[in-house]
Amino acid sequence: RQAKYAETAQTTQYTAPTKTIIDKWTATNNGSTAVDFSAHIVASGDSASTQNRLVYVSIDPGKTYLCAELVGHVMESGDFISTLAGTATAIVIRGSGREVT
Repeated sequence: RQAKYAETAQTTQYTAPTKTIIDKWTATNNGSTAVDFSAHIVASGDSASTQNRLVYVSIDPGKTYLCAELVGHVMESGDFISTLAGTATAIVIRGSGREVT
């Protein structure tokens, strides 16, 4: 996934087309104040909720959070990653992984 700002509404960032392993996911606060950030791995057909939230942190300005809670998870086809940022144009996210066929 190319780097992009996380939205202030719960937003799907990636949907697995096949079995996918998450290798890395980062969230960097480019803003001037601390910002809350959350990330969910959601099963196909479900929606983001506290039951599937893996990351919920406040990121200080200028800091990068390495979302270790996501790394190593295996997503099945149709599962997706959804994120939420507390402030617009503050949290830059980037992820990488492997699609296994």
